Amino acid sequence: MLCGQQHSPQNQQHCGVDKAGGAGGGFPPEPDRIHLSNGTLFLDGTFAKGKPKIVRNRFPVAYNPNAPKPVLWLQFLDGLLYPEDIPTLQEYIGYCLIPSNKGQRMMVIKGSGGEGKSQIGAVLGTLFGSNMKDGSIGEISENRFARADLEHILLCVDDDMRMEALRQTNYVKSIVTAQGKMDLERKGKQSYQGWMCARLLAFSNGDLQALFDRSDGFYRRQLVLTTKEKPAGRVDDPDLAEKMKAEVEGILLWVFEGLQRLAANNFKFTESDRTRENREAVKRENNNVYDFLDSDGYVRLKADMSASSKELCMRRTRFTAPKIICLP
Repeated sequence: MLCGQQHSPQNQQHCGVDKAGGAGGGFPPEPDRIHLSNGTLFLDGTFAKGKPKIVRNRFPVAYNPNAPKPVLWLQFLDGLLYPEDIPTLQEYIGYCLIPSNKGQRMMVIKGSGGEGKSQIGAVLGTLFGSNMKDGSIGEISENRFARADLEHILLCVDDDMRMEALRQTNYVKSIVTAQGKMDLERKGKQSYQGWMCARLLAFSNGDLQALFDRSDGFYRRQLVLTTKEKPAGRVDDPDLAEKMKAEVEGILLWVFEGLQRLAANNFKFTESDRTRENREAVKRENNNVYDFLDSDGYVRLKADMSASSKELCMRRTRFTAPKIICLP
């Protein structure tokens, strides 16, 4: 089949692939527009009807400026998340509509289980279509071929993130921060330079931790939202996801509003105090040196002498190997 003979989203996704498996030169990222089933919506809010050309990413949703407000979707989010965290999710989903990594963030939505957070992924599957892929952050961190599977994908959803700490984080960090083409590799083929714009969204009952990486960069890239506790006696609707999918045109307008707000704020996400505290808590849990240095406890040297843990550490570095590092 020649490229362009069939116009389904899946075939459009793979047009222009060269012999090495990488992207051809005809489909560079277009971060200022969103291609939809009935036209193109630009970041400034203007809309052009029609589909005059084949594009890399087209969403299976029509732009309808008069679409009704997604009442069920908003009610669901109000019961799932704290009010001050909903704008962050709105911006992040909107951020995933365009092929850009300017935001430099991934998102983890954490709960105790049973809250219904995975319903978000089901609804996003209808919104994104073939531009979204189910995946595993653990697999991405361990398998050097996993990044190539995300080439041209806009959103990768880990519906049940593994609780084990990541042994290496370089692959995950490179996806979150990629600003241009990056080295990709497929089994049995020579590595090549390809576009990587996949954003990562994970649902979990715990934190995303690193086994060896103690750098601030790994945790700084995370937006960690915590869900509300599931109300006792709540009766869940098994058809809720399908009902929310019917509101997808209204949901598109809602997330586009978040994207415009994010772009106006120079791609800096709205973060509540809770979100910032969540990130700090994850970092501290994985590195107890911070708690040690902040401790108010004192080591008693003599009856009339004492020293804080930080002062003791600083003193010790004068007489021991330089491997001991006391953070300021």
